[in-house]
Amino acid sequence: MKQIHRTYKFRLYPNKEQETFLAQHFGCVRWIYNHFLNERKEQYQQTGKSDSYNKQSATLTQLKKQEETKWLADVNSQTLQTSLKNLDTAFNRFFKGLAQFPKFKSRKSKNSFTVPQNLKLIDGKLYIPKLKTGIKTIVHREVKGNIQHCTISKTPTGKYFVSILSIEEYEPFKPVKKEIGIDLGIKEFLVTSEGEKFKNHKFTKKYERKLKTAQQHLSRKQKSSSQFEKQRLKVALIHEKITNSRLDTLHKISHKLVEENNVIYLEDLNVKGMIKNRKLSKHIADCSWGTFVRQLEYKARWNDRTIIKVGRWYPSSKTCNQCGYINQALNLSVRQWTCPQCSTELDRDINAAKNILAEGKRISAGTSDYTDGEVVRPSDRQTSKKSEATHL
Repeated sequence: MKQIHRTYKFRLYPNKEQETFLAQHFGCVRWIYNHFLNERKEQYQQTGKSDSYNKQSATLTQLKKQEETKWLADVNSQTLQTSLKNLDTAFNRFFKGLAQFPKFKSRKSKNSFTVPQNLKLIDGKLYIPKLKTGIKTIVHREVKGNIQHCTISKTPTGKYFVSILSIEEYEPFKPVKKEIGIDLGIKEFLVTSEGEKFKNHKFTKKYERKLKTAQQHLSRKQKSSSQFEKQRLKVALIHEKITNSRLDTLHKISHKLVEENNVIYLEDLNVKGMIKNRKLSKHIADCSWGTFVRQLEYKARWNDRTIIKVGRWYPSSKTCNQCGYINQALNLSVRQWTCPQCSTELDRDINAAKNILAEGKRISAGTSDYTDGEVVRPSDRQTSKKSEATHL
């Protein structure tokens, strides 16, 4: 058994009074974030420095006492403080080179706020501070472990959800000895070194015509009218359907791979650079490779599995997995090719997966002399490890 952080997401069905309460929280949290973001931005432009979280936290306390902004006191104080912490985190990530400059929040996008403590889930109802009645919650599975905090959100389609974070005891998958290489693609979403192929459902393309028609109707509506809002909801529902379908598929594939394999080798794809290709950008975005790799990584950590990445410049598709010959003339349109050196018939994707498996084994054994040709932006986990090392 090991301790893990797991998030449970449940649908909420608030009544009219509770909807007003939640809307007040969404508005206050958004106002706090935007107000102090603007303050920091102006201070930095004038002096080259900006207030820290502690100074802005003290300013927030004073704002709640002023006549013009005393309505802030009607909202859970810890929720407002969490919004300030989120802003501080956004600035820290920006200065570390992990994210772009923080943007102002809009009420038209997804609204959310966090309750850091004093929440309860009892008999299918969620109880949070400053709300006397419980919000009806569809609890479709048991919440295990100790609840840490929750985030309540409202989607563009008008649905309410709560994401509850808990620390729980988890039993990993049974140990296996199998190792596998995977090649991510567009024609087939994923191909393994064993020849198994996972279909790319192309959800954006599947709903493209329906979405185009709905967006055309929306463009003809008068903004802020009731008909505009009805049509906006139809467009949002199509986008939600695409997102949910894609996430469901990614979770099923990542679960299967982690359960069946001890070590998974894959390419360190430069998705940000690849998506600049105007001809393929829509298809690459639809695949959501970044989300899929993130799922693989956290599921591997939970289950004591290993993820090893091969450098992005390694010519996995162009190299014959039998003799090592590199076909420099191979282009993206060629799916099957014959090695001119050993006459082996090769499937482009299966060949790439086999080469990724072999190269990954060499990297893990420390025998590979291959190095990346490009500096890769560090992740949060890498940055934290470096900072810990400097303090030792």
